[in-house]
Amino acid sequence: MSGSGDGSGRGDAIRLLLADDHPVVRAGLRAVLDTERDFRVVGEAATAEEAVALAAAGGFDVVLMDLQFGAGMHGSEATATITAAPEGPRVLILTTYDSDADILAAVEAGASGYLLKDAPPQELAAAVRTAAAGRSALAPSVAHRLMDRMRTPAEALTRRELEVLQLVGEGLSNLQISKRLFLSQATVKSHLVHIYAKLGVDSRTSAVAAATARRLIRR
Repeated sequence: MSGSGDGSGRGDAIRLLLADDHPVVRAGLRAVLDTERDFRVVGEAATAEEAVALAAAGGFDVVLMDLQFGAGMHGSEATATITAAPEGPRVLILTTYDSDADILAAVEAGASGYLLKDAPPQELAAAVRTAAAGRSALAPSVAHRLMDRMRTPAEALTRRELEVLQLVGEGLSNLQISKRLFLSQATVKSHLVHIYAKLGVDSRTSAVAAATARRLIRR
């Protein structure tokens, strides 16, 4: 899927796959990226599943991946699948979400970078080039949040605690959370005890409110 016969003179360009469920967003990204001489958008995916299939077929250097795709596969799941392939492309997360839960899930899935959709065009272009070169490309605000976690590790919620709290915020019961995450109910309760202690709260409602205010989870 290299599409080298497009007459654009971009044979050595960084080949991009745009994965976002909004056609308007994909069109906007294509318009911005097409202004860069060393970029070539050679594919689009409206679902995470489609992005995984296209990436597996080859012909891409960087995938610009959204996180939310409606009821289908999550962007982090797609990222993990794509980056697990020996010759898979780099994945640059491009999203509106900057919660700790989303950032950690993406980084642990193997994303080479994490950028917010309101990033200036030059920042987006720089991040794409950085990801293509195999280096990390993090939005300044994202890097700052990760640094804060490293400075106070005892107070930071773990990835699993963030997952549990995100589901609490979505209204799931302990039983539903245990089934979703393949944990025992006792383990879920244990995670909640640790969450309450770290956030200085004593209820599910207070925990969700505190975590939302600190952008640990999204609502």
